[in-house]
Amino acid sequence: MSAREGDRSGGGLVNGVVQGFVVIGIVIVVGYLLGRWEVLGPAAVQVLSRVAFFIASPALLFVTLAHADIGAVFSEALIVTAVSSSIACLLYLPVGVLRRRPPGETAVGSMASGYVNAGNLGIPIATYALGNAAEVAPVMLFQLTVLAPVFSTVLDLLASRTAGERPPLLRTLTAPLRNPIAIASAAGLVVSATGLQPPAAVLAPVELIGNLAVPAMLLAFGLSLRGAARPGAGDGAPSLVAVLLLKNLVQPALALALGVALGLQGHALLAVVVCAALPTAQNVFGYAVRFGQGVTLGRDAGLATTLVSVPVLFTVVALLD
Repeated sequence: MSAREGDRSGGGLVNGVVQGFVVIGIVIVVGYLLGRWEVLGPAAVQVLSRVAFFIASPALLFVTLAHADIGAVFSEALIVTAVSSSIACLLYLPVGVLRRRPPGETAVGSMASGYVNAGNLGIPIATYALGNAAEVAPVMLFQLTVLAPVFSTVLDLLASRTAGERPPLLRTLTAPLRNPIAIASAAGLVVSATGLQPPAAVLAPVELIGNLAVPAMLLAFGLSLRGAARPGAGDGAPSLVAVLLLKNLVQPALALALGVALGLQGHALLAVVVCAALPTAQNVFGYAVRFGQGVTLGRDAGLATTLVSVPVLFTVVALLD
């Protein structure tokens, strides 16, 4: 067995999973300690989340998509990602409607059910376990170009209505054009499609700012845990359970079924199911804080799905590797 094949073995995947969780866990703990020691003040969560949403995340999305080989990721894996993620998100909507939860919280729950942690957890797992970070490229492409712009636009409109505003029809229709996530994603795709890369002197500061996105969101997430009730406390338990079932069980099962239906086998099938089994991304919590919608559910989903994803990922490896 070659070294590369060894990296793709069950042991390699276990090491990749452990390393990914350790990395994000340490940063979250640092955020929690900062909150416990009151180093950054009472508005730290909102400030970090706004910095991540308005500045760092758009920069990261632009750089990521500008460097992506768009042609290479249009494959069966992209179909599996698009269908399984979309179905998982849509399946949460009846839960929010039947429980008569606020529309903003329902949107956050829907996003949490299908938006996976492909960046700060998926990349290390793909690199150290699956042998190639490009395995998460289809996931990131779909999330950055479809899910992130759609949900951030929806949350923006719902936040306006919650505040008592009734945006004019023109403002509603042009909302994506004012959304920094959507603008950055579109710009990155244009650069990738045309091959017209910005000069290094222009791209370097954008990359530097983009590197702030993930740690800012993780620190904000850790800060929010200070004094927080246990996940699912009170009447939020049914919503959180629904997210857990959809994210940790239904989405990987859908990915497996779709992958088999499309003829994927071996490593290719393992890769799409592992990506689908990743937990809810911290981006969901960041968007929830930014728009003041479903913050508790966004935080609880990020924490609970991450904990549950550990045995799920190990089970996927045991069955498919």
